[in-house]
Amino acid sequence: MAHDKPTEQQDAHAPAPNEVLHGRMSLAHAAPPVPNAEADPSRWGRIDDEGTVFVFVGGGERPVGVWQAGSSEEGLEHYARRFDDLRTEAELLETRLNSGAGDPKQALSSATQLRDGLDEAAVVGDIEALRARLSHIIAHAEQAIEQAKRQREATRAAAVERKTALVEEAEEIAENSTQWKAAGDRLRSIVEEWKTIKGVDRKTDDALWKRFGKARDAFSRRRGAHFAELDKQRAAAKERKQELVDEAESLTQSQDWGPTAARYKQLMAEWKAAGKAPKDSDEALWQRFKAAQDAFFARRSAAFSERDAEYAENARRKEELLAEAEQLDPSRNLDSAKAQLRKLQERWDEIGKVPRERMRELDGRLKAVQDKVRQAEDSKWRASDPEAQARAAQFRERVQQFEDQAAKARADGDERRAREAEQQAEQWREWMNAAERAVADR
Repeated sequence: MAHDKPTEQQDAHAPAPNEVLHGRMSLAHAAPPVPNAEADPSRWGRIDDEGTVFVFVGGGERPVGVWQAGSSEEGLEHYARRFDDLRTEAELLETRLNSGAGDPKQALSSATQLRDGLDEAAVVGDIEALRARLSHIIAHAEQAIEQAKRQREATRAAAVERKTALVEEAEEIAENSTQWKAAGDRLRSIVEEWKTIKGVDRKTDDALWKRFGKARDAFSRRRGAHFAELDKQRAAAKERKQELVDEAESLTQSQDWGPTAARYKQLMAEWKAAGKAPKDSDEALWQRFKAAQDAFFARRSAAFSERDAEYAENARRKEELLAEAEQLDPSRNLDSAKAQLRKLQERWDEIGKVPRERMRELDGRLKAVQDKVRQAEDSKWRASDPEAQARAAQFRERVQQFEDQAAKARADGDERRAREAEQQAEQWREWMNAAERAVADR
């Protein structure tokens, strides 16, 4: 059986060498200080009468440039600032090394380049102090590189040790485990963990992966032989059906009707999938399972009957409200009719659900009353400013849309969507009422 070796990816959680080294680097002595050259440039160099700039170094001096742009003091300050720039660059390299943010190899290269260029640098300052400081940084970087190398070797050893442990676990599973599902899941999780372990050389990794693949194949063959044995299959089926019976009996007193009914349906599907148990126990287990299921559904049926009676009473109460609503005459007093209708609608919502088959009828009658009030409003609006009337009409249309959505949702038995649509309708109704009042006040 072929097994593809998982591809290793960069481990986002693996520490970088400079992170590992941070706080662990130490040298035998502190870094030598480098004086600020610009504070006293004449201490570190001079400019002769010809304008040649010299830096004092090694008990003597060497020319570093020519200054003709101003006074000697200005010239020395200029070359001192250039020196201080080099000093600052060195300090930044050291700071990044000490903080762990810098790459030791890059720091080594930069510090070496700076130090090697000091003999030719056109600067005025304490050259030897800066050279010593850069040498210190170079030693620091070399130590960091060596430490990083040791850390990589330690990481590789740990990775090899962990993969070896996973292989040995897989070999143990292949030889002894009888928990087929759990063992199969564990072998898959070993593959996922394997992908996260980095740093093993290819030769060692390939050898360990071959051992793992061999163990996984052995487990698969042994598991196949197990499930090929009919008696063991029937023993497993009996055990599974006993579990299903225990769960079915534990649910008989549940009042969480929807989820529990769905779970009984799932239990039935799992019962069929479990296969045949030994004949002497299969029928007895089935009778217990069926009795538990029947007990739950009998209780649910009784509860639904009680609920239906409550819904029927709600329908009767809503019919009484409709009788009041249908007596409203908005043509005589529109504001009074609207106020009474709002109160009726609040009482309507408080009553609650009605039988599904009555929803469309009752909601339709209430909508007819609402339409009658709305038509009276339309007549009043038509006498108002056309622009304001159009704006109010837009609001009214949105109210109508959400009320229609609410009615449809309630007819479909989706009370949550119905309430949400009614809340939207109420918000637009407030805006509509404001627009209507603006028209009426003109």
